[in-house]
Amino acid sequence: MRPGHPLDDLLRTDRIPSIWCPGCGIGTAFSSCLTAIKESKIDPKKIVMVSGIGCSGRAAGYVKLDSFHTTHGRAIPFATGLKLARPDLTVIVFSGDGDLFAIGGNHFIHAARRNVDITVICVNNFNYGMTGGQAAATTPTMAKTPTTPFGNPETPFNLPLMAYASGAVYVARWTILHSRDITESINESLAKTGFSFVEVLSPCPVNYGRRNKEKPLDTLKIYKDKTIIKNGAHPTQADLDYEKGIILGKFIDINRPTFGERYEKICRQDKPQ
Repeated sequence: MRPGHPLDDLLRTDRIPSIWCPGCGIGTAFSSCLTAIKESKIDPKKIVMVSGIGCSGRAAGYVKLDSFHTTHGRAIPFATGLKLARPDLTVIVFSGDGDLFAIGGNHFIHAARRNVDITVICVNNFNYGMTGGQAAATTPTMAKTPTTPFGNPETPFNLPLMAYASGAVYVARWTILHSRDITESINESLAKTGFSFVEVLSPCPVNYGRRNKEKPLDTLKIYKDKTIIKNGAHPTQADLDYEKGIILGKFIDINRPTFGERYEKICRQDKPQ
């Protein structure tokens, strides 16, 4: 029998153990998310988790909350519809970089621009981990994948900069070694009104790591030795530079009217006097 766990009340324990590979960091990000939910004191009946397709997208199937495992790249549109139909709900999107920024990149941009009141957590492992490790919009330049066997010629997205430029009111980045910081940022995101984004850098040892001769402990050493915490840094400084250092921290925490607030205002104006 599986021993008890502090997060069992938020887990579908009958589906544990998870499908995540040994050395993968998604479980750490998922645990930090559930810890933040528990610490937030929000009624679990008022929380919904939405995910897309991919390794990180399986999180919605393990959580004992109302949840939606949506089509590839469409987690944010589902979440937007939920929030507009039920403004009283706390809506969390938990998915991966391929789902959110390649297949679903357009949806991310416009949800942030509209300032939809949702929290988006992106586990960034630099590839399409579940479907074979193909190059994604976040794959580092010259990294090897099945679709870039001689090295990726493209420049990857700076996700915090994209979130900021699109209009997010809260933007943070951490690695799986910074589990307490992840929890704190998600907690702040849940309390924040507006579009919040938290990026979590995670190893993918089976696909990305194997092809780039990067063992799990090598990745963790990079996260330990090559990361610099700069809370308040401008997102333009947040490129993933393994030579100069990877910038982590809470970059943006501002306020502006949400899409829901503006929509309600328009509706009130249109009502006959």
